Amino acid sequence: MFKEKTLLITGGTGSFGNAVLRRFLNTDIAEIRIFSRDEKKQDDMRHELKSPKVKFYIGDVRNFSSINSAMRGVDYVFNAAALKQVPSCEFYPLEAVATNVLGTENTLNAAVANGVKNVIVLSTDKAVYPINAMGMSKALMEKVAIAKARNLKKGETTICVTRYGNVMASRGSVIPLFVSQMKANQPITITDPDMTRFMMSLDDSVDLVLFAYKNGRAGDTFVQQAPAATIGQLARVLREIFNAKNEIRVIGTRHGEKKHESLLNREEMMRAEDLGGYYRFGSDTRDLNYSIYFEKGQKKTALSEDYTSANTHQLTDGELKAMLMKLAYVLEELGVRTPQLTVHSRADSMQDQPKAPGPASKAGWPQAGVEVVRTALIDTVAPPA
Repeated sequence: MFKEKTLLITGGTGSFGNAVLRRFLNTDIAEIRIFSRDEKKQDDMRHELKSPKVKFYIGDVRNFSSINSAMRGVDYVFNAAALKQVPSCEFYPLEAVATNVLGTENTLNAAVANGVKNVIVLSTDKAVYPINAMGMSKALMEKVAIAKARNLKKGETTICVTRYGNVMASRGSVIPLFVSQMKANQPITITDPDMTRFMMSLDDSVDLVLFAYKNGRAGDTFVQQAPAATIGQLARVLREIFNAKNEIRVIGTRHGEKKHESLLNREEMMRAEDLGGYYRFGSDTRDLNYSIYFEKGQKKTALSEDYTSANTHQLTDGELKAMLMKLAYVLEELGVRTPQLTVHSRADSMQDQPKAPGPASKAGWPQAGVEVVRTALIDTVAPPA
């Protein structure tokens, strides 16, 4: 699918962009373009990778001409450029709109104008029933992407959305914060110990992108059926892994935070296809017919429930520890030499056979998005005292 093709990653110097880049780097793809406005991070990546396959473009998705120039000759686009920190978006909501909504519109327009085959737009669980500016801007971004997809002719650019939960150890997430607090002998600060969050690794997130590229139709949205853990549990298990004694201090919920996150609302859940580890739901194909909204309802919607971090599989401490011990970040912080990994994408072997939609199984949660074949027994390594 990607042989001798060109991939453009907007926001390519961030956690997601790096993960996608590294998955493709040693494949038969012809070229990977990193588009971002951070020249320092681009320079760091250039010196680290030293790969003629990777090309760097400085620009901003807010500026159509810069993204349009980078889009020429591109086959596939992964749109990861975003403002995604909840507090900063709360205080600067129009900046979130400018990047997440209008920047995405620029990216999609440039992709269509340049005949790009497929665009994947990165979204978040905070876009479902949003209560903060970041989630609201991402929800609008999804609407922009799906509206654009509906209005394109068959054979033109395919536009899909992927929604993510909490990506473990990504930049700005709580795992690096907790680890830094432990190493500095500071209290581990949590907002609400009973707050739940979906847990997925960066490798899982890349698998979701690949699955969407291979199985996406115009206007489709994809989510991973991910397990969840509480924030208090996450802090406790990390403290155990690092053999730390730090106090766990509850500081209270920040404004804009939910107790539980949702990856699908009940209307989406009603029409979602269970693809075995992923949900896919198509765009709303109804036209602007007001009788649908005022005279005709959907009785089945009332029987559905949201897919949330409270009703998905709840990880045990042992399961959460196993997930954490597969993260390169955690191993590096423990001083464990990261083993060589053979990675097989779940998207490569997934059979696209729709099943009846329904909530994630509580009896057995979907396995992680990658099958890791270890060449070192990292689970037996004792963390330093």
